[in-house]
Amino acid sequence: MSQYEAMHPKLGRVIENIENVMVGKRDVSILSLVAILAGGHVLLEDVPGVGKTMMVRALSKSIGAEFKRIQFTPDLLPSDVTGVSIYNPKELKFEFREGPIFGNIILADEINRTSPKTQSALLEGMEEGSITVDGTTRILAKPFFVMATQNPVDYEGTYPLPEAQLDRFLFKLRMGYPTKAEEFEVLTLAERERPIYKIESVISNEELAELQNEIQFVYVDDTIKNYIIEITGKSRKHPSVYLGASPRASIALMKAAQAYAFILGRDYIIPDDIQYLAPYTLAHRIILRSEAKFEGKSADELIHDIISKTPVPVQRSLSGKS
Repeated sequence: MSQYEAMHPKLGRVIENIENVMVGKRDVSILSLVAILAGGHVLLEDVPGVGKTMMVRALSKSIGAEFKRIQFTPDLLPSDVTGVSIYNPKELKFEFREGPIFGNIILADEINRTSPKTQSALLEGMEEGSITVDGTTRILAKPFFVMATQNPVDYEGTYPLPEAQLDRFLFKLRMGYPTKAEEFEVLTLAERERPIYKIESVISNEELAELQNEIQFVYVDDTIKNYIIEITGKSRKHPSVYLGASPRASIALMKAAQAYAFILGRDYIIPDDIQYLAPYTLAHRIILRSEAKFEGKSADELIHDIISKTPVPVQRSLSGKS
């Protein structure tokens, strides 16, 4: 039986809804939903035209969430993201006008095109769930999910995200080009009316909030925790690594695995969940040594190598679930 056949009914409908728009991108759809449920965010690095914006729009429409898009440019100011206080002469006071960050699903398009100061305005909201403007802290809407995109082939005039800021993203994903058959289906879907206009919400914001609360009850056995620690620990000691995965990365991997297991209809994590999610969760959180980069090694390959050499837990701990 396929691992997707026992998928959570409500979340399965969300995935099906997205697949009415996005062809052959089930893994990215599921991982994006994992990030939302785990309270994380996604950095989507890929070339233009492969459907990054459409993915986020389909996701927001499927859960009935408010979608906001921010096109990052070199002249974008922090206030263009967060909002600004404007003086109202009739009321004789300042009124706050909310910026696009006050939405549920935010597409931060080409985030590396804007200055670090403007990037930090978005990243504060991602980390804290709130922003501070004119000394006043304002709580952001829930759910709050950011999918940031960046182009990996055009670096002129860009401001690459520092490693400390990359750590704010739960996953770093790539969509890739479709196969010939998938691209044929894409053309067929787009031949008449665009399918994005036809999809409707299948769950509400309130239902999504309830599902987010249920994630914390997905059981994590001690052997699974030790498995995560072994993987992240080896990333810190690997000879090709300058800076390994932090304890925050270990927490992120566990939370992602809880959400992933929940989507697949389980109330417990298995080692396969960790093996599948680790490259997406850890690769962007480590820094390779310069000689490793010179040899053509990648962080993804390194994480896969660590997983292949880490013993898989096969027995539940004595303190485990009865």
